[in-house]
Amino acid sequence: MSETGPTPAEVGAALAGVEDPELRRSIVALGMVGDVAIDGGDVRVVIKLTVAGCPLKAEIQKRVGSAVAELGGVERVNVVMDAMTDDERRSLRSGLSGGLGNTSPFVDESSDTVVVAVASGKGGVGKSSVTANLAVTLASQGSSVGLLDADVYGYSIPRMMGVTRQAVMVEDLMMPVDAHGVRLMSIGFMTSDDNPVIWRGPMLHKALTSFVSDTYWDDPDYLLVDLPPGTGDVPLSIAQLLPRASMVIVTTPQLLAQRVARRAAAMAQRVDLPVAGVIENMSWFVAPDTGARYEVFSGGGGAQLADELGVPLLGRIPLEPAVAVAGDAGTPIVVSAPDSDAARALLGIADSLGSALRETAAPTA
Repeated sequence: MSETGPTPAEVGAALAGVEDPELRRSIVALGMVGDVAIDGGDVRVVIKLTVAGCPLKAEIQKRVGSAVAELGGVERVNVVMDAMTDDERRSLRSGLSGGLGNTSPFVDESSDTVVVAVASGKGGVGKSSVTANLAVTLASQGSSVGLLDADVYGYSIPRMMGVTRQAVMVEDLMMPVDAHGVRLMSIGFMTSDDNPVIWRGPMLHKALTSFVSDTYWDDPDYLLVDLPPGTGDVPLSIAQLLPRASMVIVTTPQLLAQRVARRAAAMAQRVDLPVAGVIENMSWFVAPDTGARYEVFSGGGGAQLADELGVPLLGRIPLEPAVAVAGDAGTPIVVSAPDSDAARALLGIADSLGSALRETAAPTA
């Protein structure tokens, strides 16, 4: 070996600092590093992927190459991509689940994850958009965040978060897809965008169970759940699978929307999910040419619902066309236009949510 080349210890330390982009752990700790050969300034590293067709293969190769290339004395880096054996994958899967098997990590009282189910009584109030932007906001503030798209029939989170690839599985453990710093799971990662999901209740519950228990969430600080509109099978399944969740209700100022949203709150009370607060969306519109403010949906439904439930109104979000444009483009408004009124409102809601959740969890006298 040439004296100018890196030592095995130096290469090992460099590789230990490389994280798998999906698992967010060191590739060394995950057992993904195979043979390492050093010949003077030439370094050859074999990386064993969890699956041969890993969609992030190029990113992992780039990270490994860059980390080793920064070492003193390295002239060339050859990163060879291989795949784990069946036994290696089984060992990895067991290690990721902590040996617990197919058990919900959020049921145990020792879990520190704050679970927030976002609900609405009816569709069209912007619930999914609010959920996606709130998740990205919490992640931007330094929290680790998971987002479960439980709106199985009307899933929209993949599009709003700009994700088009499928989720990867390690044995029977699904890997969430990362976007904008948020770990996502949705039925949309397992079917084509124009393919309808036509399931009865038992299949729906089975899918949601897999999303909760057979997904590597990795103990996030927050798990946000985008519920479908209404009070059907999905909210009941979520209450069973995530009994420690709190609920946030999204409505518009319109009294009709508020009254329908009240049913979602009543459902939450019946299944013992505390309501942490109310978010009013599409509260007003500011004309871009005159700056005049218009109350498009009059009625003050958000404040009225919060008063009825005895919970805080977490915030009011203005109606801005840029929010829909950002969602269609896969870049939430808090990323694409962080200085917009809607983004600032969502930032305030994220701050208010923490206080509301602490109040909800506080023991009563």
